[in-house]
Parts: sequence; structure tokens; C-alpha cells
Amino acid sequence: MSIKSLKDIESTPLAAGSGASMQMLISPEQAPHFAMRKFVIKKGGNMPLHTNSVEHEQYVLSGRATVKIADKVFTAQKDDILFIPAGIPHAYEVIGDEDYEFLCLVPNQDDTIEIIKSECNCSC
Repeated sequence: MSIKSLKDIESTPLAAGSGASMQMLISPEQAPHFAMRKFVIKKGGNMPLHTNSVEHEQYVLSGRATVKIADKVFTAQKDDILFIPAGIPHAYEVIGDEDYEFLCLVPNQDDTIEIIKSECNCSC
């Protein structure tokens, strides 16, 4: 059992994309089944089209983004809930004047990430 403050958790910039960072809120070492992470993609930023070998459960805290999941493109915004199955290509491109922030839960399993394109291109 633990209680932490978000302000005390380091934010790590992500190598892929532009303006994206992650905070590990609950690590695989702390919880037996799932890890909880907070992602921030800054206004005008993106995360490129990629796959993960584990599923993602996401809850949008703020902002808006064009999100591509498989062959579908839609706008995600505050209070939306996304489920991204393992192995499905997905990408994010922030729209509007606000950072896009979301919680992401993933199972505590090995996660292989594969970048499909160097840019999001969500609008295509």
C-alpha cells in the first residue's frame, strides 16, 4: 500500500513523438497486475503510429487529440475512455490550445513497442 503526490513523481520525456512525457504513478514493482501511468502530450505535440504488445486502458484527463486506432480516426477529449487492444496500431496528435493528458493502465507483462511511422498523420 502506498500514497504519493503527483508532484513528487518524475516526468520522463518520451523518445518517440514530440512534446510527450510520462510519469509512472504505480509501477509493476508496486502492484501485481497493472501499472498506472500518466501521459502528457504538449499543445501541438504528437505520438507517432506504433503498436504495443500489451493492451491499454486510458482515461482522458484534459485536452483534445486526434487519435488513430487501427483504421479509425476520432477526437478524444476530457472524460473519454479508450481501450486499445494489444498489437493494434495507434497514434495521437494534440488539437486545440490545451495539453492532452491521460491516465494509461497496462498489464504487468513485457511490452514491446514498434514505431510504424515517424509522424502521426492522424488526419489521413
